[in-house]
Amino acid sequence: MGNHLTTVTQFASPDLIHAIVYEGHDQGDDPRWPESGAPDADTYRRWCGHMCGIACLRMALLVRTGTAPTLFELLDGARRHGAYVEDDDTGAIRGMIYAPAAVYARTELGLQADVHPELPMPVLLDLLDEGRLVVASVHKEIRRPDRPAPGKGGHLVLVTHRQGDTLYFRNHPGATAGTRTARLDTATLARFFAGRGISLN
Repeated sequence: MGNHLTTVTQFASPDLIHAIVYEGHDQGDDPRWPESGAPDADTYRRWCGHMCGIACLRMALLVRTGTAPTLFELLDGARRHGAYVEDDDTGAIRGMIYAPAAVYARTELGLQADVHPELPMPVLLDLLDEGRLVVASVHKEIRRPDRPAPGKGGHLVLVTHRQGDTLYFRNHPGATAGTRTARLDTATLARFFAGRGISLN
């Protein structure tokens, strides 16, 4: 199953991801932004950097049902349920917030979704063995696992399955194809993993 899962990137143009995340390229300057479902380029610019959890939901829908709304259609639903919050004073965006995101997934998307505020690695492995997909909180620099982990959490990836001690996952802003459809041993992933997430079925 996991090997055939379509990789969805939160940025519309995968070939621009390295420039966006490491070279200061304007994330809104993306010729493929309409593919995201955004109403305009400015809306895309504001939200695309916050779409890692939405990309996870879209991939889960594609593997479970074979079809899925656009990223921004899913974002609109998540916002209706309170999974993203905008600060009235600063405009800062907070999300994806797990509990309302799980409610959205269950009530509107037809997914079984369970929040795991504490998700030790053995439990994550058990969930994968049950055939579940896991939206896992990791540090965004998991895209460069050969370097020391700067921290844990703050970014969401979709862990799809495992083979023994090797975990397979989709990292939507991976700077290369090999880091977007990636695999790491459990010890390496644990260096970036915050021990929380959402399981989907």
